[in-house]
Amino acid sequence: MFAGRLGNRELAGATLADSWASITGFTLMGAPLAASISLWISVFVLAIYVIYAKKFEHTWGGFSFESFRYIHIPLKLALPSAAMVCLEDWASEILVLLAGLMPDSEITTSLLAMCVNIESIASMFAYGLSAAASTRISNELGAGNPDRAKNAIAVTLKLSVILAFVVVLALAFGGKIWTNLFSDSPIITKEFASMLLLLAISIIIDSVQGVLSGVARGCGWQHLAVWANLATFYFIGMPLACLLGFKLQLYAKGLWIGLVCGLSCQACTFLLITLRTKLTKTELLMGTDEEILVVV
Repeated sequence: MFAGRLGNRELAGATLADSWASITGFTLMGAPLAASISLWISVFVLAIYVIYAKKFEHTWGGFSFESFRYIHIPLKLALPSAAMVCLEDWASEILVLLAGLMPDSEITTSLLAMCVNIESIASMFAYGLSAAASTRISNELGAGNPDRAKNAIAVTLKLSVILAFVVVLALAFGGKIWTNLFSDSPIITKEFASMLLLLAISIIIDSVQGVLSGVARGCGWQHLAVWANLATFYFIGMPLACLLGFKLQLYAKGLWIGLVCGLSCQACTFLLITLRTKLTKTELLMGTDEEILVVV
């Protein structure tokens, strides 16, 4: 927003720099780095407490490799979770980089940057609900309450769609205000007005798929979500964006239509997986604690 007040070129340059930083570092390191630092501080504080507290002198016998015995179990969830988030975030940033290759790249890049930033703001509501749904669903499945898990899915989806419509209404009635936050250029204001409908559609679809992504994480479907994101964004969304943006010369609109197609396919895939999967009560296997998900 500050760069936009300096001029179109400055806004485009700041946008490209931010997109490149996001896809090469920020998305991967999307909050995980902050969580890692917090966890390590907790580890050191607890270690000091255990070492020096007299109540533990006969309880803990010291470090051993036994603690690494089950490390592969959380890694099976953590690595696919990171991959599914990165694949989704990188798709939007790649669109901004592609916009820099088009004619009038300053205008196109600025438009894509504004759309990406506004959708990111809108998606915060969906991702907050997504995190809540992921935790609630995994807890209910672990407690053997599949009906409550289904209820959590339905409630979260409804709330997410309602919030998305609120954001869309704010965008529709205050489109010029949103534009002026980024730039006072009359050209960008005019072009952004023509993008509003596509942006509104993407916000609604993104709110649905954001919650469904949380459902996937809560049910342990991260490995399926990785392949779904890879297929929908990089084999459907990105090729369509390039075709419409470059070949058919729709430029910024073409790139965003491609993203909307990728989001739509992703949301439909997650919805199909959710509807086709029967959540059953947790069963304890001999020697392991695993959730059984029966696909029908």
